[in-house]
Amino acid sequence: MAQDQALRPRPLPRALLFTLAPTAAWFLVRPLIEPAPALPALYAAFGLSILAFLGSLYLVPALGPTFIRANLKGRDLLKTYDTPIPESQGLVCASLYILLLILFIPYAFSESITNHYDTARRAREGLVVNEFPHHQLAVYLSSLLSLLMATMLGFLDDVFDIRWRHKLPIPIIASIPLLIVYYSERGATDVVVPIPLRWLLGTLVNLGPLYYVYMSLLSTFCTNSINILAGINGSEVSQAVVIAVSVILNDLLFLPWAFGFRIPLPLHVTEGVKVGGVWSAGMAYGSRILVERHLFSLYFMLPLLGVCLGFMYHNWYPARAFPGDTLCYVAGMAFAVVGIQAHYSKTLLLFFLPQIFNFVLSCPQLFGLVPCPRHRVPRYDPETQLLYPSRAEFKEKRPTALASLVLRVFSALGLVELTLDERTGEISQTTNLTILNVFLLRLGPIREDSLTRVLIATQVCGSLMAFFVRYGLAGLVYDGNRR
Repeated sequence: MAQDQALRPRPLPRALLFTLAPTAAWFLVRPLIEPAPALPALYAAFGLSILAFLGSLYLVPALGPTFIRANLKGRDLLKTYDTPIPESQGLVCASLYILLLILFIPYAFSESITNHYDTARRAREGLVVNEFPHHQLAVYLSSLLSLLMATMLGFLDDVFDIRWRHKLPIPIIASIPLLIVYYSERGATDVVVPIPLRWLLGTLVNLGPLYYVYMSLLSTFCTNSINILAGINGSEVSQAVVIAVSVILNDLLFLPWAFGFRIPLPLHVTEGVKVGGVWSAGMAYGSRILVERHLFSLYFMLPLLGVCLGFMYHNWYPARAFPGDTLCYVAGMAFAVVGIQAHYSKTLLLFFLPQIFNFVLSCPQLFGLVPCPRHRVPRYDPETQLLYPSRAEFKEKRPTALASLVLRVFSALGLVELTLDERTGEISQTTNLTILNVFLLRLGPIREDSLTRVLIATQVCGSLMAFFVRYGLAGLVYDGNRR
């Protein structure tokens, strides 16, 4: 039965295509009709996100046999059947995502193109000259170039199976276009000092080159953190979906809606979250620059959410398609792009709280203190069809004093389960250092789809905590609208 389910693609309802395709067309055509809406490019971005969803929904199963014939296939390690499943299909999603972002360029700069054309036809008087926004175009194109490089490097990783400790610095290469454009436009490298430390450091600190190191490390973390927290059906793409939704909701708080309201928070240190009001723009507090930055973020996040939702339909338990490293690289780089270019990297990191926890937990294995097997996925019991924590063994060498100390601290915190050698008392085995194994230790053996739901719930709770910290507690350490 399970084998039959794995062989057959999930059904694709035609009603969905016939309903969403005209809707996407309307959102793409509406900005071209007078009177144009207040934010015409946002209409187009939403229309392209619908096309992204439909494209990934229909192209992934259609191209699956092609990937299998190209030997881009694998076996689901947590299933009993050996049916080949197409791998690296994140390449389909990444290609579609970047193609739609390229098609979006005329919408994003249509107003500037029209104004530039009209100005050239009119006799220029005085010193008023409307110039084309070359800086915004450079930022947009450098972001696309970084996404293209992330796609290429992710696919190379899928093909050549690069080891963990070697793949960690790869995203730094993809972030170079972002950093070069940021430097060429004399991007700010000052950071606002939290209030408790201002007596020592002052209000602002100029990090200089260290700020570029921070941005390159941000792209590395965003890319690899999703890739590290993987191994069960739907895990990678569900993380991307929840983070993308969180970023979109955060962006919507800064837009110039025609109406306004306030979301009260249960704290006396803040007035709550203000939303809407034409060009008072909610949390943008009248800043047109902040509105434009968060519009830029929405232009990248809406199509990403579309392709991820479409792929999630086929990657859900039991998976008919695997994303490979390509989707993780592109999604992570997309988050890094908006965090850097829209200048809200601290807020972005708050949405990665589960990934930060998983990365810190995984560091002893990633950096060689603890043996790191090729796959750290949970152990599957075919008789009960439940997942159990997988283990790493100290076979070739004894654990160092530092490794033993770290593992015993983790064990005291309930994050790992250790097996001791009866003769020497040294650690001989430990559960693999991933948040998925922590869930299994604390909750007991569960089904794979249930473990994915636990991961999604954790990601949602992390986003709720991020919003609470960003808009509820930030006033304790920053004055004004510091982001």
